[in-house]
Amino acid sequence: MELLSIGEATKRLGVHPNRLRAWEKQGLIKSVRLPSGQRRYPVEEINRILGTGGIKVEPDAVIFYARVPTKKQADAGNLERQLERLRGYAEEKGYRVVAEYSDVASGLNQKRRGLERALKAAERGEFKKLLIEYPDRLARFGYTYLERHLKHCGVEIEITSQKETEDAHTELVQDLPAIVTSFSARLYGARGGRKIRQGFRELIRDAEEAGER
Repeated sequence: MELLSIGEATKRLGVHPNRLRAWEKQGLIKSVRLPSGQRRYPVEEINRILGTGGIKVEPDAVIFYARVPTKKQADAGNLERQLERLRGYAEEKGYRVVAEYSDVASGLNQKRRGLERALKAAERGEFKKLLIEYPDRLARFGYTYLERHLKHCGVEIEITSQKETEDAHTELVQDLPAIVTSFSARLYGARGGRKIRQGFRELIRDAEEAGER
């Protein structure tokens, strides 16, 4: 009996390793354990799946991802309204919603629990579309890389709104000091970065006050 490593098996099947592990947990594919504890997949199992056209996820299976930058906005109902708009969009399109994920965090924050769970679900092959209101909800920077990773998992990102809300512009202004500090710290060190951030915040405050007059 010819056995394949998980890397060889996923390459033949054209899926992400996490999806193959999920199939195994669901009893959709069998593996063999070596004395070392490593998994190996019989070629017969791979050929069986390929012969039936693969294990398909329903094409209308979608998830949502929503995000607001602050707890104040979440408490004001902005996060829930964002989710409600996504639910309405999915219902109008006739999509089957399998999960909803959300975060209260900056788009610059790379350690978001909701986003991490959404990515893991994509890797397991649990849905075909990820619905977001606009790209900044997913990531302030690095959107293209996330889009590429999801595409590799067989997931398409669908943006439901063509016009960003005022909250998105406000968040960008709030994020600018952190962006400037990050680049400045690399150029001038942490102390220089803090000084530039302070000056940048004062500049934004002065501009806001001038606009209110």
